[in-house]
Amino acid sequence: MPVAKPSVTLRSELSGTPPAGPVLGSEFFDRDTVAVARDLLGKVLVREVEGRLLWGRLVEVEAYLGPDDLAAHSSGGRRSPRNEVMYGAPGHAYVYFTYGMHHCLNFVTQPEGIPQAVLVRALEPGPGVGRCGGPGLVCRALNIDRNLNGMALVPPALYVVDDQMPERPIYETPRIGIGDQGDWTLRPLRFCFDSHDLSRPIPKSLRTV
Repeated sequence: MPVAKPSVTLRSELSGTPPAGPVLGSEFFDRDTVAVARDLLGKVLVREVEGRLLWGRLVEVEAYLGPDDLAAHSSGGRRSPRNEVMYGAPGHAYVYFTYGMHHCLNFVTQPEGIPQAVLVRALEPGPGVGRCGGPGLVCRALNIDRNLNGMALVPPALYVVDDQMPERPIYETPRIGIGDQGDWTLRPLRFCFDSHDLSRPIPKSLRTV
């Protein structure tokens, strides 16, 4: 299915600013969640904080597929103030706090009422950005917290840019840290590039020579 053309373009003219390209619109996220997850790899996540642009390239994400997915926050149709954003419109940030110490950033997908999302697990950090090899590190490096929960992914605060990066091989593995979730435990819903910045290395059995 072709991706709808975004209507906003970010132009990079200064050294150290994010790569130039169109900003992904809500149409990009209003699709099959696995397709969105795969297509997000290589895109550039941009965060503006007090006039400073922080950014990194998406290299690891996970798909969470709603009420049927035993690992999703919306498993079984669960709905609460914490996960309400998942039930909302696509193209919004779903940010939650976990283990009493980490924030995690997700992108809401699918039409309103279908509670699915893509978790951002790792970035290749841009200039001046700290380590991004894990969901908590991503949020720490880009100063992302619950204040951004429910925010539309549009400039200036938080958005995703497509700078037409050359294609790289995509690897699929089971999701990380979800525990025993029955048939969902080993489903290959983690998508990543081979990168030094991953939260966990790709299994040797999957690596290309």
